[in-house]
Amino acid sequence: MNNAPFTALGIDVGGTKIAAGIVTFPDGRVHLRRQIPTLPARGGEAVLDDVFQLATELATEAGSHNFQVNAIGLGMCELVNTDGDIVSASSLPWQSADVREGLATIAPTVIEADVRAAALAEALFGAGKSQCIFVYITVGTGISSCLVIEGRPFLGARGATGTLASSLLPHLGQPWGSGATATLEQIASGPALVARFNQLHGHARSGQEVVAAAQAGNAGALSVVRSAGEALGATIAWLVNVLDPQCVIIGGGLGLSEGAYWESLVASARKTIWSDTHRNLPIVRATTGADAGLIGAAAAAWKKFS
Repeated sequence: MNNAPFTALGIDVGGTKIAAGIVTFPDGRVHLRRQIPTLPARGGEAVLDDVFQLATELATEAGSHNFQVNAIGLGMCELVNTDGDIVSASSLPWQSADVREGLATIAPTVIEADVRAAALAEALFGAGKSQCIFVYITVGTGISSCLVIEGRPFLGARGATGTLASSLLPHLGQPWGSGATATLEQIASGPALVARFNQLHGHARSGQEVVAAAQAGNAGALSVVRSAGEALGATIAWLVNVLDPQCVIIGGGLGLSEGAYWESLVASARKTIWSDTHRNLPIVRATTGADAGLIGAAAAAWKKFS
């Protein structure tokens, strides 16, 4: 009888970074973690080549540590339909067949939307483990959401869930800036914090730098960070009003941050939630942390191929 754990290679492809690691199940433990920058401006083919190289190197290293890679799960910062095909190209113009054929030289591969992968990790191993229904929000280069019911990320009719921050918002006026319509991602994501802060003559290269400047007392950074958290919190409140979850779990680089962004987000959500029934529901950070995406991608492969 083979008692070896199921071993999957999880790859989380985001707009800023690609994180990968060997994950063993059923414990969801990460081994041999690696991370490289995405640099999507180079084009989809260059990024895909990096993913293939990273996967090949990790699978080879895994073998030297007596791990046999049984499957690969790849989480994508794009829409992925119910058949596991990539159906958008907002960050990376990849074709599903190219991804699968390349990675299949290593092991059978499943593709999943990155937010659903991270939500699955929280459902299996994180703050959502004891929850029947929760909303997962990831906040980083982009902002996405996922409803999880009985441990399963909700796919919708077409798999095109999660784009809560991509549509234009009504004109909000100050303190959000120019008066032009914008999306929530253009207000509250990492790149949005950088753009808005630098318009105020700040000098930041990442959302985390803007958050740090706010923590250090920079008035412009604090205004940008607080207004971003307020806008995101109001949107989370809308989801709570509509979906009635037991809790909200927030991940991603900004979602896991401390300070004014988090404080403003939570305060805004609680203020904007309509019903007293929901107002004090738990709003917590993802306990699988920065590894949520790669763990969840690997878990999707485990679920499909074990």
